[in-house]
Amino acid sequence: MIDQAALRANLDHVLRRMAEAAGRSNRAAESVRLIAVTKGQPADVVRMAHAAGVRDIGENRVEEALTKQAALADLTDLRWHLIGHLQSRKAGAVPGAFVLVHSIDRPKIAGALDRRAAEGGLRVPALLECNVSGEATKDGWDARPGADRAALVEALRAAAGLPNLDVSGLMTMAPWTRDQTELRSVFRRLRELRDECAAGSDRWPELSMGMTDDFELAIEEGATMVRIGRALFGERPD
Repeated sequence: MIDQAALRANLDHVLRRMAEAAGRSNRAAESVRLIAVTKGQPADVVRMAHAAGVRDIGENRVEEALTKQAALADLTDLRWHLIGHLQSRKAGAVPGAFVLVHSIDRPKIAGALDRRAAEGGLRVPALLECNVSGEATKDGWDARPGADRAALVEALRAAAGLPNLDVSGLMTMAPWTRDQTELRSVFRRLRELRDECAAGSDRWPELSMGMTDDFELAIEEGATMVRIGRALFGERPD
């Protein structure tokens, strides 16, 4: 498990790189939010991250997130994000538990969360996940090159129009590649798709894209949130 000094040093390094990337795209460092991904990390590591100044925590699994939330209930200013694939049968546990769900990846999940939120008199802040690269292993609305763009924008707007979802933007996962041109293309296409969805509206400000290996490129292409685990915490424990 990482120690406090190493975590602080990693955090400082990541924040500096984020600020430099934002500067290269003529943006303020404060325009990009760091989501610290703690999948597989114990609650004590989240507590260390909080002590270092981290407030936004990203978890992939609902059960793991809820367990950590209970263990860290005294840290009332933590903001929990759900960033992983969500099964519809687990949608009932989501409303009220997360400040933002990044991974609404299909109409079925959007509808399930909308219904569950309505049952509890709640709203679900959300992003819609898009598969920009076209990889079969990636979840999300089909946003690969060649997809029916008009139909895609209509479908995303329909999901955003559900009465108990507060959709504020889009999310994607880039392919595993070192090809910066390809990575930039994926991030740029998500930004352009977001802009199409937002035409005539100011309700789609967010772009959640970029992880440890590509977050600087994502910021340069317009990311407002980056999801970083390994660069902060090292490899996940077995």
